[in-house]
Amino acid sequence: MILISFIFLILSLVLVIKSADFAIHYSTRLAESFKLSKYVVGFLIVAVISILPETFISVTSALEGIPSFGLGTLFGSNVADLTLVFAIVVLFAGRSLKIESKIIKNRYLHIGIMSIPLILGLNGYYSRWEGLFLIIIGLAFYFYILKNDGYDIDAPREKFKITDLLFLLASMGLLLLGSHLTVQFGVNFANGLHISPILIGMFIVGLGTTLPELLFSIRAAKRKHDGLALGDILGTVIADATIVVGIVALISPFAFNPRIVYITGMFMLFGTILLFHFIKTGKVLTKKEALLLILFYLLFVSAELLISY
Repeated sequence: MILISFIFLILSLVLVIKSADFAIHYSTRLAESFKLSKYVVGFLIVAVISILPETFISVTSALEGIPSFGLGTLFGSNVADLTLVFAIVVLFAGRSLKIESKIIKNRYLHIGIMSIPLILGLNGYYSRWEGLFLIIIGLAFYFYILKNDGYDIDAPREKFKITDLLFLLASMGLLLLGSHLTVQFGVNFANGLHISPILIGMFIVGLGTTLPELLFSIRAAKRKHDGLALGDILGTVIADATIVVGIVALISPFAFNPRIVYITGMFMLFGTILLFHFIKTGKVLTKKEALLLILFYLLFVSAELLISY
């Protein structure tokens, strides 16, 4: 029974990842038809689609009465994005990633926004009002990025195709199905092993949901579109921490073990600070710094496993 649950969990994640990959492809084509800059395409469009797996998984878990599974998935995938995913992108690119000055300029704003859901969650509860506040904060930040770094008049313009929109909607439908199955089989697998579903959410599901932005960012970096890669990952992290947590709380206010904030959330915040410290020095992210980010992620994994047992 445990093996069957694990196999179906993996198959569900594959469905989520592949449908997210298609959604990224067609959303990017749509964005380029409106001549958005690469950084904004990454930060606003691709990132919004990249968060769909964890969004649907978190919303589904809230509706099924296990919101902590979704919160663990969100914070765990964010720690992976800020450390492991950035590191892998650098290593696969085979060079240092160039950091645009506008990303460095907004570093304190990024860190401040990432701290808001942690402050609100210190009491182990997210209310509807707090959820609404997080959504507003997230949307306001996205609007700020669009207003200040929006359009690239020199970018080639793709022809708008209705088929791109239809394929995007179909991909999102498959994401919804895959997310429902991921939650169901993820919880069954955790129960079979007699371990916390939160750990399954953080590591197996959380790592799985980072694959869309990881694969997209690797492709972008190899084509020397560093702004697209960076925007995708950073946009995904901000949206997860604010908009997605807010949506879950708005649908169903929930209590959770504050340890998720004290441990996972703090690793997420310190991971943000460490990343921006690295990219500020020399305006690049080097292979050496990538290896340090991997060590930070391994420290996070060790801390979670040590505290959970």
